[in-house]
Amino acid sequence: MKRVLNFVSPGITVSIMAVVFGAFYVSCKKVENPIKYKRGIFNDSVTVALDGINSAYDDYNMSLYTLEGSDILVFSSNRNSAGGQFDLVQGRLTYCFDQTNGLFNLEANIHNDPFTSSLIEKANTMGEDLGPNRFFSSVDGYEYLILSSETENGDLDMFYLKNMPAYGTAIPEIIGPNPVTRLNTTANEGYFSFNFARDTAYFCSDIDGNFNIYMIKYDEKSSISSWLESDYETPIKVDSVNSDYNDKTPFVYYRAMVFSSDRPGGIGGYDLYYSIFKDGNWGAPINFGPSVNTEYNEYRPVIGFNSSYTNKFMIFSSDRPGGKGGYDLYFRGVSFDY
Repeated sequence: MKRVLNFVSPGITVSIMAVVFGAFYVSCKKVENPIKYKRGIFNDSVTVALDGINSAYDDYNMSLYTLEGSDILVFSSNRNSAGGQFDLVQGRLTYCFDQTNGLFNLEANIHNDPFTSSLIEKANTMGEDLGPNRFFSSVDGYEYLILSSETENGDLDMFYLKNMPAYGTAIPEIIGPNPVTRLNTTANEGYFSFNFARDTAYFCSDIDGNFNIYMIKYDEKSSISSWLESDYETPIKVDSVNSDYNDKTPFVYYRAMVFSSDRPGGIGGYDLYYSIFKDGNWGAPINFGPSVNTEYNEYRPVIGFNSSYTNKFMIFSSDRPGGKGGYDLYFRGVSFDY
């Protein structure tokens, strides 16, 4: 019987082993990771005008509302009346950060979200409509919009609207606008802002002559709407941030409060300031300095954030030269030392 032998010569065996080893070496070779930045950075070296939504008229009093990774902006503008009264207008802010080269890109444009259109159509009045603030309440599951509108007496009172969160193309019922009787007086009230814990509300009023920033505790046992419509309660003046001049437009994010003031010692007109909450008190206000403020007016700052970024961003309005006209909206990355 003839045997068939499988035979490989020593030379061929060496060649096969070299090929196998080479393939193993290539597969284990470390490939350079293209990602150089684990988290994004909002540009904090340049103040950028949001030209995509700015107009030749006054655009300010902006509110952020994050939805599906984009920021919907609701802000006050007198563009619809060609420089007359202020109404609420909507826009959208989009941004991205390239983790390979650190480049940050920002775009803003006028938007026409169907639900937001319905919301601001119901919020707008025949008079001035200013200082919108939108937020979601986990207490009662409603989204809220609080703004200041001109009353028949000519003063500004705060009003609120609420709705169940909008999903898809369905437009939920919008309740309001209803007066914020808890805080309104015969003077001017506006720029409502909850703190991060949602246990304290901040706003400004000129009930004592000039504008001051006030605070009031929220009763967490009641829904926000019931609390807003309850009997008037005298608020507490936040003396550590107020001055003898006009201190307005407070916005609170975590332990930082940002606001505008025309107090002496600033760079010019209204300047933007921030205060840090520490050991149960708000610290002495700090001017943002010339990187943000100018000899003109800077007004109504709002802080935005994204957990994928190392810092925060701030949108504010200014009537500085170089914009499209009047007050324009501007964007800048900011950091706070908590």
